[in-house]
Amino acid sequence: MKIYTLFLFFFLTACHTASGQKVINPDFDKKIDNMIGYSVPIITVEEACSDTLRNFAFLDAREKEEYKVSHLPGAIHIGYDNFDISLVSGLSKNKEIIVYCSIGYRSDKIGDKLKKAGYTNVHNLYGSIFEWANRGFLIVDSNENPTSKVHTYNKKWSKWVDNPSIEKVW
Repeated sequence: MKIYTLFLFFFLTACHTASGQKVINPDFDKKIDNMIGYSVPIITVEEACSDTLRNFAFLDAREKEEYKVSHLPGAIHIGYDNFDISLVSGLSKNKEIIVYCSIGYRSDKIGDKLKKAGYTNVHNLYGSIFEWANRGFLIVDSNENPTSKVHTYNKKWSKWVDNPSIEKVW
């Protein structure tokens, strides 16, 4: 119960610390649309935040070095390159799960694997951590402390993080 209460506190804080309206970037949306297969239902950052009491499990499908720089509060690191389904064996097959990565490609692929393994409530976070950061929602470092850093995978991908308060790391 203590862990759930702590997670809920961090998550509610994450969802209510947005720095304002995001300017829609049609190029970013086009990039996402070209990268993901939509076989896993998407959920927007706004939907993920408005449904906080649904008790989602957030799974981070980026590599460990990306996760250490920053991640969503309470997220579980599962990785992509060496993903093993045993990493989520403690989650109920009916648990509501949101998978994210940088923009949604890796989380889409991991979401497919979760669905094939029998998980029934899997969602891909549209725009993933880049969209979360662009909207100004709370991200945390490896010690679960707030941070303004986001690992952008590489320099080329850093252009998709357009929130000027975010420090891009690659």
